[in-house]
Amino acid sequence: MTASLCSRPSSSAAPPLDVDDLLSEILLRLAPQPSSLPRASLVCSRWRRLLSDRGFLRRFRLHHRRSPPLLGCFVTTFDDLYFEPTMEPPDRVPRDRFSLESLRGGTFLLLECRHGLVLILYRSQLQVLVLDPISGSQHRIALPPGFDTVKVRIHIHGAVLHAAAHAQHFQVVLVGVKENDLQPHLARVFACVYSSETGGWGDLISIPLPPVPLQGVPAMIYMAIPSVLVGDSLYWLLPGIFFQMIEFDLEKQSLAVTGVPVDMYGGTSYQCSLMRADDGGLGFIFLSNWSAQLWKRKTDCDGAASWELRRTVELDKLLSLNLHREKVSGIVGFAEENNVVFLSTPLGVFMIQLDSLQSKKISETNSFCVYHPFESVYTADTGIGGGCNGAELLHST
Repeated sequence: MTASLCSRPSSSAAPPLDVDDLLSEILLRLAPQPSSLPRASLVCSRWRRLLSDRGFLRRFRLHHRRSPPLLGCFVTTFDDLYFEPTMEPPDRVPRDRFSLESLRGGTFLLLECRHGLVLILYRSQLQVLVLDPISGSQHRIALPPGFDTVKVRIHIHGAVLHAAAHAQHFQVVLVGVKENDLQPHLARVFACVYSSETGGWGDLISIPLPPVPLQGVPAMIYMAIPSVLVGDSLYWLLPGIFFQMIEFDLEKQSLAVTGVPVDMYGGTSYQCSLMRADDGGLGFIFLSNWSAQLWKRKTDCDGAASWELRRTVELDKLLSLNLHREKVSGIVGFAEENNVVFLSTPLGVFMIQLDSLQSKKISETNSFCVYHPFESVYTADTGIGGGCNGAELLHST
């Protein structure tokens, strides 16, 4: 019996790495960095064959799509739009790889990026564009009834996301605030959802905008910061004399308007941003003097929501700035999957990972700009779209 227990497997049983299906499962778990697949493809021709298979690449992107790297940001200024890479070599994607030069020639507004997609609004054409910068695919969608920004003064924002159960399909959520100059108490918030699976818009959902004391400015959605996706709900910041936020529940198809955790009376939109909290719930970051307050929304057993201050980050010590002279200008972007905030200062733009508190200066500019983080799995070895391939990445060190 001892001999049989210690005997070697029969020669007919192939080692795991000799079986393509098993090896593919192992390679599927490589880190989702842009250089991972090009590096692994150098091992041998068999690995290169498996890694270049379109079915494997599709599975690789799907496997890592909930934990994608932050490849960079689409930066909008008063007169320009460009891609700014944020990763270090060999994972740094060239700046011109995700150029939006083909979109020039028309008036458009970049709303946000999520799940490797970019959402762009064409006001005058009453359209939105969903763009995949990696594959180059584009989907133009006419705005639904009720969102005619030409005839009626409507403030519009939106969100794009892949449906959880259908990675090949996406959804667009448009949200708007319709003003009423003569009767401000009749202002309304409304939303509508587009599904690429059905190819159409759903029903228009509308609620009255809750009255706010001394609301002396028009209600409008803050355009510089995108929505944040927490669970099945999307949230947008609604600035004014008293700040509020819009909540849209994707599952229940319902709207709500609630308050933020700090008194923003007299504050500016650049002082705050909605975010994901450390446990995946809804969070809020607020710049106060030379520190950043990180808040989290809690819900008790009765369903009542409240806010809790979780921690305070001393920005002057973290960024080694003399902030008593060089005050942080504001929040200009937030990457929800990587929990990274982008801060504008007189000395440039810094990105801060809020879990590790690691910081990095990514730009010298101190002029007005908005950073739209692009978080996606980029399989550089495919060379899709005629852009950067794996060899170019590996030689960029």
